[in-house]
Amino acid sequence: MSTTPSKRRPTLHDVARLAGCSYQTVSRVVNDQGAVHPDTRERVLSAIAEVGYRRNAAAAALKTDRPGSIGVVTDSSWRYGPMGALRGIEIAAREVGKNVILSVNDRDSFGSLQSTFDTFRDAYVDGLIVIAPLIREAELALNSIENSGWASGLPIVVLAADLTPLPHAVVVSEDQYEGSMRAVQHLIRLGHQDIAHVAGNQEWLEGQVRLNGWRDALLAQDLPVPEPLIGDWTGESGYQAGCRIADLNPRPTAVFVASDLMALGLMRALNERGLRVPQDISIIGFDDHEFASQFDPPLTTVRQDFVALGRLCVSSLQDSEPDARHTISPDLIIRKSTEAPPRSRIS
Repeated sequence: MSTTPSKRRPTLHDVARLAGCSYQTVSRVVNDQGAVHPDTRERVLSAIAEVGYRRNAAAAALKTDRPGSIGVVTDSSWRYGPMGALRGIEIAAREVGKNVILSVNDRDSFGSLQSTFDTFRDAYVDGLIVIAPLIREAELALNSIENSGWASGLPIVVLAADLTPLPHAVVVSEDQYEGSMRAVQHLIRLGHQDIAHVAGNQEWLEGQVRLNGWRDALLAQDLPVPEPLIGDWTGESGYQAGCRIADLNPRPTAVFVASDLMALGLMRALNERGLRVPQDISIIGFDDHEFASQFDPPLTTVRQDFVALGRLCVSSLQDSEPDARHTISPDLIIRKSTEAPPRSRIS
């Protein structure tokens, strides 16, 4: 007798047909509930082995309070954003009684995640969350999932900025574009017209989206769009950008920085050049790092609510259909690093 094709995950009905018994009987064996004749049990177990069935509670289990696990895949980019997102997912999972099984993969291994997904399969995970800062990683992960066969019908969430809906998965993100627009609009309302940008890594979706928001906010007000300075999310790259900005003549009156860590490095560079924030140059960041309020001066920034993002990921595993996209609106946190521009620039 032929087994179930590997392109889809075997079901209890497949096992029942092969074992020659009812679906209810197979369910009792799988869940170890109720009396089943030893011979029948042996037939069911043999059928399970032959078709390759693996018990997976999937979305239905996520709607109960029964203990279970959520598989999380991420890359090795341990910057503040991915770490914050992972923490939010762990908190949200605990709130619904789920464990998190984490797999950290190098970027060049995202195209071959079979062993990772085999681990998740053997752990009977109830859903998968992929934290993918790079669009290529999201695509590779989903291709691996689709080719695995066993994951057919398993709820999957991809956490990635501004990613269009994907087949077989729900996309969840903070609205990075809206946050960037709000940051620049705040500077414009203060009276700034020459607003520079220190962008994040452009291989990252966040880096691209935040740059686009800065540019579009300027274009919407017919303001000049200078060449952005490209960083890599580190304080050192922000420091280097700050040195370049300090040497410009004329200098911008404000800078939108794509991360708080880069903003910290930039502010140090300006301070070393004798420039004051915000009296000479206003600075606004992105993330609301836990120490942003302790910067000197306290940093105006765009807050990402990673706990809320984690809750949205977990709830989307339960309730959302594939091909959907859900976003959270970020908050603008106004502190003391931004004010109206000086009447004349210091050159």
